[in-house]
Amino acid sequence: MENIWHIVVSYGIPFIFTLGLLVLVHELGHFALAKLVGIRVERFSVGFPPRLFGKKIGDTDYCVSAVPIGGYVKMSGMIDESMDEGSIKGEPWEFMSKPLWARFLVIFAGPAFNILLAVVIYTGIIMISGIAVTADPIYAVVGSVMPDTPAESIGLQTGDRITRVNGQPVEMWQDLIAIIHKMPEQEIQVEWERQGEAMSARVITLKDPLQEIGLIGIGPVTTMEKVGVFKSFWYGTINTVDKTAMIFKSFGLLFSGKVAAKEALAGPIKIAEMTGQVAERGFIALLSFAAILSINLGLLNLLPIPVLDGGHIVLLSIEGITRRPISTKIKMAVQQVGMALLLALMVFVIINDVLRIGH
Repeated sequence: MENIWHIVVSYGIPFIFTLGLLVLVHELGHFALAKLVGIRVERFSVGFPPRLFGKKIGDTDYCVSAVPIGGYVKMSGMIDESMDEGSIKGEPWEFMSKPLWARFLVIFAGPAFNILLAVVIYTGIIMISGIAVTADPIYAVVGSVMPDTPAESIGLQTGDRITRVNGQPVEMWQDLIAIIHKMPEQEIQVEWERQGEAMSARVITLKDPLQEIGLIGIGPVTTMEKVGVFKSFWYGTINTVDKTAMIFKSFGLLFSGKVAAKEALAGPIKIAEMTGQVAERGFIALLSFAAILSINLGLLNLLPIPVLDGGHIVLLSIEGITRRPISTKIKMAVQQVGMALLLALMVFVIINDVLRIGH
């Protein structure tokens, strides 16, 4: 019983909080733009059915549902995952009765709000914690050691001063990374000093798949500098742009086959495990992880797969090019295919998660 309680507190609660926040913001994007352009929203649900409780205000049923790993917005007159063909009646408040640009904005708003959430989170973190400024001059002194990295495996510690790599003397941090970056997945000899004592070890570097450079998992000495609201927003936006570019590159590696799907994709079990591990490092670390997940969620939803927002955008684009609406029968068929693909993907990632438990 104690183990179950530990799992719930350490993994379940952080996971539900994080995923709930991301989904709530995503659906809030659809909801806000739908209201703005005059589309009737029949239900705004936190969680998936069955419905537990809620309150109807105006035309909208605001409710909490039983399955706490998602949420949805049900708009009048839209063929979505509910497959409700009878909802289209040609009323002026329906989704299909609105101009193409309005429907596009409503669909795009969900992913856009996820990206904006990342900006808000990073801005808040920087306002609270400040920004890391590299100490000047930047000597080859270890400021941080990442867990489960080559540096940790050979016992490098904060404050160690690296003196040589493969016999080449290093004085400044740039000298150090210039050597290591050129040697991905190669064995190197690292020499360092700790309180006057000379130490050395051989280790195999990691390879950063995005930049294709060698790494051992260390960072320079930094100090935290407080900044104001506008600078925090600027750095928060830059951080979001950088993380978005990184995720795009990750997608490219996945779709090109350079990274195996079973290694790159994580389902709810793996994400819950990762969320719990991050939560142990504190609330700021959890928020930072939530920002990364939010960007991922936004970009994944833009993939041109039926059922996802990207699939709806593809249909709207086709309608814009042909200048005539796509038939309801075709939309229903596309949604059914998309739902089948999505369910198959969910089965794959869950099985993959189970097989990776403990690894």
